[in-house]
Amino acid sequence: MTATVNADPQELAKFSELAHRWWDPNSEFKPLHQINPLRLDWIDSLARLPGRRVVDVGCGGGILAESMARRGASVLGIDLATKPLRVAQLHAMEAGVEQLQYREVPAEALAVEMPGAFDVVTCMEMLEHVPEPASIVRACHALVKPGGWVFFSTINRNAKAFVFAIVGAEHVLKLLPKGTHEYARFIRPSELAQWCRDAGLVLQQTRGMEYNPLTQRCWLSGDTSVNYLVACRKPA
Repeated sequence: MTATVNADPQELAKFSELAHRWWDPNSEFKPLHQINPLRLDWIDSLARLPGRRVVDVGCGGGILAESMARRGASVLGIDLATKPLRVAQLHAMEAGVEQLQYREVPAEALAVEMPGAFDVVTCMEMLEHVPEPASIVRACHALVKPGGWVFFSTINRNAKAFVFAIVGAEHVLKLLPKGTHEYARFIRPSELAQWCRDAGLVLQQTRGMEYNPLTQRCWLSGDTSVNYLVACRKPA
């Protein structure tokens, strides 16, 4: 890896340490397993996954990538954390999931290598972990073909998000390991919307994603004050 790669070594190490627990639905990744069907259905409802060529940017251990492949998409998952990628590859192989590949490559490098190659680009729970999120947004725009869909999810930056995502989730309820998130890296919807516009993407939909840790229920809403999802399209 070179110094120009848009990644934080500490962030990569953090997720690599937990890699072996990625597919344990009762591990630190339990919330990810619980929200995955919701975000999968939302992506599928807009982009119609069967038969689509998809790249999942920042795929981690492959929870979303594998579920999109099971829906009938041809999926490439990319990440820069080696151990989670190996876990993702092993799980897909053991589960016999077809039309699913993984690569350790920066989004920006893949965008140069395969511009306009994908019908759908997903980048979920990843922007808040990189030094230059706007660069990832530009790469996603380059990767998707004209008329294609780009999906992001991240966490808002405000007092409520700090209380819910860090104090509540990491320290009180212990849903996530301490240090999973850094408040200064949270992203306001207005900031993400501006990066999308600057990259040439057209916003289609913004949805809040809410999660009740007591009932373990999650749902989409109009409340984007903590977790939220954004759907964009590249003009045809």
